[in-house]
Amino acid sequence: MIELIKSKLNLRADSSHEEEYKECISDLIQHEMVDSMKNFIQHGDINCLEHSLFVSYISYLVCRQLGFDYRSAARGGLLHDFFLYDWHTGKPYKGLHGFIHPHIALQNANKYFNLNDREKDIIQKHMWPLTIRLPRYREAFVVLLADKYCASMEIVKFGSGKNVHRLKEILEI
Repeated sequence: MIELIKSKLNLRADSSHEEEYKECISDLIQHEMVDSMKNFIQHGDINCLEHSLFVSYISYLVCRQLGFDYRSAARGGLLHDFFLYDWHTGKPYKGLHGFIHPHIALQNANKYFNLNDREKDIIQKHMWPLTIRLPRYREAFVVLLADKYCASMEIVKFGSGKNVHRLKEILEI
């Protein structure tokens, strides 16, 4: 499926794109709190960090191809689920996870990183329409669609694990 999407959008990831992507997220991926995302299962056997990397990279490729702000998409995509708890076993906040975790992820991201307005919008609105307020930036729409796509692939175990493991090899993590 990812190859179909890449072919439809003429997405081709070569080594220069991989290096550029790594540069976009280098300060984030090296941070211990981002690394801690690997301790929380997201969908099936995919952890939160793997899921977020997959969303981030697809968003980067799509935004780059469309001439959008691919750096913000890559960074916002990586931090979109930066809520730092296991939502399967309980949560430290009241409310349904799907509705509250974007706000918690944004609070956490603001605590550790200096974010631009696009990155904040991406994190806060990636669960639209559950977040009610429409995303303000087109990069946020790309990330929210990439998130839905990746979650679907992870839930049905349709090749996402292979893609995530390849992405981790590229990033050397």
